[in-house]
Amino acid sequence: MARKGVRPARPAAGDEVERMLDELYVTPPSDFVSRRERLAAEAKRDGRAEDARRIHAARRPTLAAWAANLLLRAQPREGERFLELGRALREAYRALDADGIKELSEQRRDIVSALSRQAAELAREAGHRLSDAAQQEVGSTLRAVLADEDAARRWATGRLESALTPPVDFPSGDAAAAVPPRGPARAAAVPQEARSRTKDELAERRRRRQQQLGRARRSAEAADRRLRDLSAGRADAEASLRRARDRHDRAAEDESAAQERLREAREELRSAEQERAEAEERLRTAAEAVDGAERAARDASQEVARLTGPVE
Repeated sequence: MARKGVRPARPAAGDEVERMLDELYVTPPSDFVSRRERLAAEAKRDGRAEDARRIHAARRPTLAAWAANLLLRAQPREGERFLELGRALREAYRALDADGIKELSEQRRDIVSALSRQAAELAREAGHRLSDAAQQEVGSTLRAVLADEDAARRWATGRLESALTPPVDFPSGDAAAAVPPRGPARAAAVPQEARSRTKDELAERRRRRQQQLGRARRSAEAADRRLRDLSAGRADAEASLRRARDRHDRAAEDESAAQERLREAREELRSAEQERAEAEERLRTAAEAVDGAERAARDASQEVARLTGPVE
């Protein structure tokens, strides 16, 4: 029997290499290799050769795989609810519950769409816009997580290196119609173990499925709310950016005008200083001329006085 309870992995307390690897796989692919080498060198420098080997062995994820890792790390509660939805959907498929498959498949489409948009938004906020092809790969990965327990475990580590592909034999949105009907017509189409299930066991499965369905619905609602909040936050950020750019442009214009005024003022100051120096030189020259004239006048006055005095 397949194991249940797959949850996003968390590094053990104090396990530095696990923390580094978790951090590495949410690093944008364009920075992955350089960061990997820095972390490996850091581990080697600290004497942790085996940790350095593990870090160096990490492979750069594709853009879609990185976005899926980023989604899990940034939205752990939504990730757990998504994994719960997958468990419920796989359980319904194993029980050949047509109603459950149909209802959960509808939830699956809504949640995959909402989480794919969240992954694209998180990638954009981290500086990488996902192409249409990459977004489709994110959606394929999420559908694989719902359909296949091994894929769910791989995604739960947060260290995907490439996008995942859902199994071809898992039902899509309309596949509930292909599930064999209940009753005598179904008996020959299902394994002996399934035919021997008691009504109480089926009722218990349905009860658990309803609980899981409720959690899945809450996850879908939370994902939609998160998406609306992110969209509103993005609109606010874009408006703030426009205002900041306008203010920056005005400040740049003011600075340019101020720089021009400062240049003109400095030119005026240099011209005034030169004019002042020339005026001071003229004043000094005039003062010397006045002093010379005053001395000549005194000398002439004294000479007149001497000549007009009594003759001895």
